[in-house]
Amino acid sequence: MIGAVDSTTDLRVLLRSRHPLLVVEADDEERLLTLLRQLAAEAGLPVWTWTAARGLARDGMTAQYRTADPRTALAFVADLATPGVFVFCDSQTLLSDPVARRGVKDAAGSAEPGQTIVLAGPDLVVPPELKGVALPWSLRPPTDDELLDLVRGAMSDLAARGMAAGSDPALEAELAGALRGLSLADAQHLLQQTVLGNSGLSGKDLPRVRAAKMELLDSDGVLELVPATAGTLARVAGLASLKHWLELRGRAIGSERAHEMGLDAPRGILLTGVPGCGKSLVAKTLAATWGRPLLLLDPARIYRKYVGESEQRLEAALRTAEAMAPAVLWIDEIEKGFATGGDADGGVSERLVGTFLRWMQDRPGGVFLVATANDVAALPPEFLRKGRFDEVFFVDLPGPAARRAVFEVQLSARRHDPGRFDLERLSATTEGFSGAEIEAVVVGALYRAFATSADLTTGDLLAEAASVVPLSVSRAEEVAALRAWAAERAVPAD
Repeated sequence: MIGAVDSTTDLRVLLRSRHPLLVVEADDEERLLTLLRQLAAEAGLPVWTWTAARGLARDGMTAQYRTADPRTALAFVADLATPGVFVFCDSQTLLSDPVARRGVKDAAGSAEPGQTIVLAGPDLVVPPELKGVALPWSLRPPTDDELLDLVRGAMSDLAARGMAAGSDPALEAELAGALRGLSLADAQHLLQQTVLGNSGLSGKDLPRVRAAKMELLDSDGVLELVPATAGTLARVAGLASLKHWLELRGRAIGSERAHEMGLDAPRGILLTGVPGCGKSLVAKTLAATWGRPLLLLDPARIYRKYVGESEQRLEAALRTAEAMAPAVLWIDEIEKGFATGGDADGGVSERLVGTFLRWMQDRPGGVFLVATANDVAALPPEFLRKGRFDEVFFVDLPGPAARRAVFEVQLSARRHDPGRFDLERLSATTEGFSGAEIEAVVVGALYRAFATSADLTTGDLLAEAASVVPLSVSRAEEVAALRAWAAERAVPAD
């Protein structure tokens, strides 16, 4: 719920201001009810709770007759003359009923002083007819201290049963960080699952905990947790300027000295340039280098046919990324997902762009965005406004040293000693080749050697390279246009 306030202090103020209608976005119903009861007690107000199964009941009392129907329950509240906090759980179904929505508006309009109706549930959207009446509020996830207490409790239980060695502050802090963004109930359930599966808790469980958390948070599949299998930035050939820039920012992450100097956390980069030159590999290896989970956002999975649904799915995915922080969020070929479609798609693309740009402007420092683009000219101009990205880098075709390094990496990855090959000659022969094309040369040459039952030679690699028409030749005009665009608008990555 973009624009909603989300602190306990703000909720206390809202209740004390006696506002008649709040719409609360909350995944953790029990935690919300506990908080509301605490704040209502401070204000001397009783709490009434409605659920679709039970109906409307004051705390400690039986439900009112026939109030399982939300319209009847709302009519009861409208006729009640006493102050109180009236919490309607399961409000997704309530808000989908136009008659019930009218009942909410009527009840809020006739509310006595001291009466507050709270509509609660996950992913709530304030309907248009209530926007002038309702105030939105979001229940923040548990704090790090709350999660740390939960982990410490689990570790203590394990130690008492002889399943753990005792207190391990570093592991406890890492586990609490891995649970960040979950409700307390989900975090506890996830810990129990991990313990039952492994008969204990250790540092080896962290990837499993993150993957399980991802499944809980992103049921729509808009985000994908990418396994850390690509190695570190050291594996990326060339791109010295980009790697140096990232190394400097990496040193400042989590540094007390950087905080004292007033350094903000790095926010993100846009990588544009010739296809196949390592932009995606940078995203994959950066996450491993910084020790962060890598989240891949696929904009194609966001789009849905109903009005407002696509924006809601994007907002949910971005909240998930924030919950996984510290994390690297990777959007590959961003221009394909956020190029505006004008009126052809009913304005959905423009609304998605607006939602995403607002998030880019306001996002927390724990999410580092890596966006890649092959056709940056297709992006709306607003994406390139100063402040959206920390820097825009242009990734060009690799030079001689970088091509040699790519051959070394690709040959080593396939268990061949690069020292057996004439790398200087191979580098010179593949001028104008992208890194992906050099990889294809190595793979093709291996098939040649395999077919003849012979060892791979420099000759095989040269023969394969001779059969390839590189992108720099087949799409020379496009490459020239990319370079011309980048000359005035981007920083060379190498």
